[in-house]
Amino acid sequence: MTVRVRLFAVLRERAGRDMLELELPEGASVADALAAPQVAELAGGLHCVLAVNREYAEPGQLLAAGDELALIPPVSGGSGPPAPHAAVRAQSLDLAALVARVRDPRAGAVVVFEGVTREVERLEYEAYAEMAEEAMRAIAVRAIERHGLCAAAAEHRVGVVPLSEPSVIVAASAPHRGEAFAGAREIIDAIKASAPIWKLEVQGGERRWVEGTPPGQP
Repeated sequence: MTVRVRLFAVLRERAGRDMLELELPEGASVADALAAPQVAELAGGLHCVLAVNREYAEPGQLLAAGDELALIPPVSGGSGPPAPHAAVRAQSLDLAALVARVRDPRAGAVVVFEGVTREVERLEYEAYAEMAEEAMRAIAVRAIERHGLCAAAAEHRVGVVPLSEPSVIVAASAPHRGEAFAGAREIIDAIKASAPIWKLEVQGGERRWVEGTPPGQP
């Protein structure tokens, strides 16, 4: 059976492409895919988190034909409230548009966080976009429930982000400022720790992937 293996950041650069196709026997597991020579060589020395079809997975999980296995290297990072907005964009982020998404007649406070490029010429971000959006949305849902937010939204930019431009924006609204501050803080901290997004620093012709930690499971 054929399984697709998606590669990001340093793994993509090592392979020179963003996807491999593996031929595995029926009943093969994630561990079997990782042991395949072309995968083992690429991932050597990296502690990668695994995902199958955009869901975090363990090595013992069985694979099926057509499954998408993602190797995620350490990252740089019903009723009730409306579903939170989350997006990964290649274009410049629009602060006013994001704030408009969390306006609510119940809200007495809106808190916004912008993460901007500093100290280097530019940053280049890469993301497993589909999974990153799902992770960001789940993070926002938990923050809404934990802090009683009226609404929450988050967007992260990919591609080149010049000096002083925002790479990530989080907005949270709540009846009171304490909850809004706490919710926004929780969301940005969790995005940096859990979302599969990688950061490359570029300065004077030098390129360096920013070291991080294995992303946590939302």
